[in-house]
Amino acid sequence: MSMKDIDYSLYLVTDHRNKTDEEFLNIIEEAIKGGTSIVQLREKTASTKDFYQLALKVKEITTKYDVPLLINDRMDIALAVDSEGVHLGQDDMPADIARKIIGDDKILGVSASTVEEAIKAQIDGADYIGSGAVFPTATKDDADSVSKEELKSIVDSIDIPVVAIGGITIENASELKDTGIAGFSVVSAIMSADDPKEASQKLREIYIS
Repeated sequence: MSMKDIDYSLYLVTDHRNKTDEEFLNIIEEAIKGGTSIVQLREKTASTKDFYQLALKVKEITTKYDVPLLINDRMDIALAVDSEGVHLGQDDMPADIARKIIGDDKILGVSASTVEEAIKAQIDGADYIGSGAVFPTATKDDADSVSKEELKSIVDSIDIPVVAIGGITIENASELKDTGIAGFSVVSAIMSADDPKEASQKLREIYIS
C-alpha cells in the first residue's frame, strides 16, 4: 500500500475508556465493516506493556481488512507492532526526527491547527495533517479550535491531505463538505455509537455523497 493510495475518508481515533478489550476490538471491527478506512490507536494512560498488547490485537483486525493502523504518539509501539504509521501532536517528537526514525515507508501524520504548523509539518515529512478541533469536543479538552475558514486555509496551504477532527458527528459532518478535506476523523461518533457499523456507513456516505 503506497502513501498515494491511503484512503483518509473515514478516520477512526480510538477511545478505550469504559470498554473491555473485547468490546473495544469489536467496535473497531464493526467500524471497519461499515467503511472506516484508517484507524489510529490512541492510548494516553495505558502502560507500555498494555499498549503494546492491545496494539497487537488491533493490528490483527486492521491487517485482516487491509486497513492502515496508525499509533498515536508512541513510535516505539508503532515499530514494535509494525503498524503502518504514527500520528504526532505538536508536543510530541518533532516530525522531521520522527521521519528519520520510522523511515520513508511508514505513514507520518501530524496535528496542526494553524497554516504555519501545517506548512512546517509538510516540510518536515508529514504524509497528512489532522486539523481541529472543528467542532466542540468532549474527548480532548485542550484542543485548539479551528474555524471552517481556517480549515480551508490549511487545506489550501499544503499539498498533502488534511483530515478534519474534533466533535464531528453524523449531524454536523456535512457542514465540512466544501472545505477540501480528505476525510472526517471521529472518536465518539463511532466509539460511542449504539451501532458502530451503521455509524461508519452513514459518515462515509456523507463524505462521498
